[in-house]
Amino acid sequence: MNDDTAHPARTTSRKVASLPAALLLWLLPLLAPAQARGPMSIVELTDFDKRLQPAKLQALGQRYPDVDLRRWRDANHLTHLVAYAPKARLLELLPALKQAYPTARVKEYAAPFYRFERSRCADKTTAKQWDNIILTASLVADTARQNEYLRYHATQFEQWPEVSNGFCNASFQQLLVFRRGRELMLVISIPKGQSLDALNPKTTENNPRVDEWNQRMRQYQEGRNGAKPGEVWVFLPPLPPLVAKPKTPVRK
Repeated sequence: MNDDTAHPARTTSRKVASLPAALLLWLLPLLAPAQARGPMSIVELTDFDKRLQPAKLQALGQRYPDVDLRRWRDANHLTHLVAYAPKARLLELLPALKQAYPTARVKEYAAPFYRFERSRCADKTTAKQWDNIILTASLVADTARQNEYLRYHATQFEQWPEVSNGFCNASFQQLLVFRRGRELMLVISIPKGQSLDALNPKTTENNPRVDEWNQRMRQYQEGRNGAKPGEVWVFLPPLPPLVAKPKTPVRK
């Protein structure tokens, strides 16, 4: 595991009784039947705070429970809005997102280069509901070391089986790592209602090889631009649900 811990994931958003008319018009082309879960992708939008208001993305979260929304304000006063969802869903929504945030930098993390699933565990049982923990970091600016990092992950199941065994012991349901350039996105899925702080120590319990893996991976990772000093993996907190403004009473 890549020194990865996080906060609990977002809870399901409540439906909003009413939304501004302009926002509803923006959402009309998006109101399609939910897609079945399949290959997952991530889209990241980055811009200055005043140009990246989250309301439209929050409204999207109200309509699509299969879209997991996150927000990070970095030390450079940039806001990052992140959507994690089935690839088919994000492909459907991407044009509308670009139209809604025309000045934002859009980064697509199309597919994970690393995937752990419970099919690799002796106990292949999966939880009915999951919480997702999403983090981001960067690879060091050295192409040779980046390639080493990718090779480690490509051969991890064969050469470092203790790592996936640790994930099994910790009840991880799925673990995905995405890459776009030097930037990484990590998604850890755990049984809904459980805490990663409680589960994560089980990855190394009677399993010192996982500690060795973590130490090796640290040499390839660093904090993203805008991370706090000394911070490598940044937790992406859930975007809170959109709150409908109370109606102004009509005075007679």
